[in-house]
Amino acid sequence: MRVGVVDIGTNSTRLLVADVDDSRVTELARRTNVTRLGEGLEAAGRLSEAAMARVRETLAAYREEIDRLGAELVVAVATSAMRDAENGPAFRDEIGRRFDIDARTISGDEEARLTFLGATAGRSPDAATLVIDIGGGSTEYVTGHASADPDFHVSTRMGSVRHTERHIHSDPPQPAELAALAEDARATLETDVPADVRKRVQTGIAVAGTATSLAAIDQELDPYDPERVHGYPLDRAACERILTRLAALTVAERRRVPGLHPDRAPTIVAGAVILLESIRAFDLPQIEVSESDILHGAALASVYRPPPLDPSQGVAKGL
Repeated sequence: MRVGVVDIGTNSTRLLVADVDDSRVTELARRTNVTRLGEGLEAAGRLSEAAMARVRETLAAYREEIDRLGAELVVAVATSAMRDAENGPAFRDEIGRRFDIDARTISGDEEARLTFLGATAGRSPDAATLVIDIGGGSTEYVTGHASADPDFHVSTRMGSVRHTERHIHSDPPQPAELAALAEDARATLETDVPADVRKRVQTGIAVAGTATSLAAIDQELDPYDPERVHGYPLDRAACERILTRLAALTVAERRRVPGLHPDRAPTIVAGAVILLESIRAFDLPQIEVSESDILHGAALASVYRPPPLDPSQGVAKGL
């Protein structure tokens, strides 16, 4: 089946149009726009008009692409920003009316499950695997074996946008700000991920914009090449080196770093801190970067496990 999937995240809005056959997802089109839906949400508790306008503009273009490629099924997942915002349900309903896209606000647990499904599809089930998804407003940690449901998952209130707004107030960031951000990340990991879960992990996969950006920066990819990013081994020393480099630059200077999309420059430092602290917490020498993530998981689940929807909440119970 040809499927269109939209991921309305806190920092970016993304599109995948793909043919789904068994556990294979064959991409026909993939788009990413940094729309910063969660901008200002930490302080205001609401989605701003400017942020919603950026998402509307992006969805209009995505709807045209979906129609051009003839997707038979269209689904959308809305994550942390839509969950947390007071006006999130109203904006979700508007998206449905305006673009005929059924945007379903999924729980953090469901976000974790779909991410794990997408990242591990087609892999060997032998090793206990960690999947890390650093978003703008939340970070998901999921462990388990491929071809099975996760044995542990948690969605934390820790993300590149949220923690930039919470901790970074200087340009470039001051050492004390970075230290506070790292301490916040460590405390979250220690509280939300039990020690026995961290110890049993044998290998790790990192998905989404922070990880793919660091892989592209490490290879100095200009333009970005998803084929060279997918499967790239990013070791702990490389993360430390890249973080040190990025944190020494202003936002304007970061926009010119090869491999980094300019729109990710304001939040990449916080994302890199979260990724590095995650690698340390699980005591991994390196992590594999993957282009297969919640988009692929939602595509697979939409074909093989259609979601029952709670109409009063607009929350997908099992996409």
